[in-house]
Amino acid sequence: MKKVLQLKLRFFTRIILKKYRPEIVAISGSIGKTSAKEAIYQVLSTKLSVRTSIKNYNNEIGLPLSVIGVESPGSSLGGWFLVFWRAIKLCLFTDKDYPKFLILEMGIDRPGDMDYLTRLAPPTIGVMTAVSYSHLEYFGSLQNIKKEKQVLIERVNRKGLSVLNYDNEAARSMAEVSPARVLSYGFQSGADLLAQDLNYHFQRGDYDFAGVNFKLSYEGSIVPVSLPHILGEAGVYAALAAAAVALHCGLNLMEIAEALRFLRLPAGRMQLLPGIKHSFLIDDSYNSSPEACLSALKVLGAIKADEGASKYAALGEMLEIGSYSEEGHRLVGKSVFTQGVDYLISVGERARDIDRGAQAAGMSPDFIFHFDHSEEAGRFIQERLRAGDILLVKGSQGARMERVVKELMAEPDRAAELLVRQGPTWIKD
Repeated sequence: MKKVLQLKLRFFTRIILKKYRPEIVAISGSIGKTSAKEAIYQVLSTKLSVRTSIKNYNNEIGLPLSVIGVESPGSSLGGWFLVFWRAIKLCLFTDKDYPKFLILEMGIDRPGDMDYLTRLAPPTIGVMTAVSYSHLEYFGSLQNIKKEKQVLIERVNRKGLSVLNYDNEAARSMAEVSPARVLSYGFQSGADLLAQDLNYHFQRGDYDFAGVNFKLSYEGSIVPVSLPHILGEAGVYAALAAAAVALHCGLNLMEIAEALRFLRLPAGRMQLLPGIKHSFLIDDSYNSSPEACLSALKVLGAIKADEGASKYAALGEMLEIGSYSEEGHRLVGKSVFTQGVDYLISVGERARDIDRGAQAAGMSPDFIFHFDHSEEAGRFIQERLRAGDILLVKGSQGARMERVVKELMAEPDRAAELLVRQGPTWIKD
């Protein structure tokens, strides 16, 4: 059934794209795809006719649905009938409101995925956020992951643009294979779009970090950028990628900076939430890799807790990283200690290596606690949290760390609005 759907969706997608000829902004990377997508949409939509991927639809089924402009009906036959009726109408009649730009995520799970997606939707602009060990167990090596992902950059239209994360060596090196102009971004000197003087602002009274500020430097011009709803470097990287795309599309730096003030990242991605007993929750539970977890811990380390308050890190195991699993988890454990976290709560068998890494770095085992399931961890933390405490929650999707957040958030009745994986299928799992 899935193959039949895939064939039909491919057929209609090709016809729709050929008919309407939208500019396609394709985004890939091991981390940060969705954040970059949201940032690019936020900026471009202020001046241009834009549509972005629905949710995290980034595979052979989801990408065509984004092109058609509908959500997946799941197992509903009637729902699929409506999907294809919508596609037929787009083919037979002209929709004057069809967007001029499509911002599409392109995810990979197996070799050949990127070739399929880029042939289905040839990119005008390609964005590579980073290459890391995600999905290593399916590719065998980091080099193989890079080889698969760089197909996106190889397929960018010659008159288009390749946007590369300068701070990630594997992404930066893709400039060599790009047939199009390249713009790089990052914190390291040498990037075309350079972020400087990053500052965090944390206000406790209303559970608002007040975001981050930085200076954006490009071709001798410098503009201040304020991201009042963003927490951490991941959001800054997304903003830089958006700035690069927007400059290519004709926006100026001041217009870009103004649009970025309203940027918000999706649920489960470094969201500050009110916790029980007047505590603070940093919800980064959508997914995790060692690199992403190190970045989140860096933010936790930068926050100055109130006198007498504690910092907690509730970290679930990180999946699909193959032979890098032990090393990656241990590096995260080491960072827990070096970033000054007071209590480590780990979840899942692989996460025991986080515990070992923390202990090896110098953390006392009296402050390390391990659980097999996220619900148990949530109940344990609930008994210990005090006013002013700060808790970071992160882990791979399979660890279901959003359940920890739900257990500890001050407004659990808003879980469907604020947390990831709250649909009926996930709740039953």
